[in-house]
Amino acid sequence: MNLDELAKKISSVSSNKVVQDLSQILFVWKANDDTVEELKDSVERYLGNTWIASNEEYKKIYSMWSSFRDEFIAGIGGMTMNERLYYFGLLKRFDACTDEDSRLSIYMKLHANP
Repeated sequence: MNLDELAKKISSVSSNKVVQDLSQILFVWKANDDTVEELKDSVERYLGNTWIASNEEYKKIYSMWSSFRDEFIAGIGGMTMNERLYYFGLLKRFDACTDEDSRLSIYMKLHANP
């Protein structure tokens, strides 16, 4: 599952505003310059400081998030750049880069060496 799929699955769990906002955090991350570590910290902080009324929904969401975190964020060091771009939903953004600086920002975002 890549980041786009994760955001959509989380969004489908509930129409609750807290759940929908979490999904948006994942989508918005793709457009900013925060690193994967900052993404992890943001989501963990959000989940720890908000209230999802249904314990079942929380468990489902946290299970999806922790699987993604443990597999892709923790394992990012062993991935190729193409894998990183795919799993974090950044292929289109990378392909749209028109200069070296914008490409470098994506490398930094994904903890990769240019």
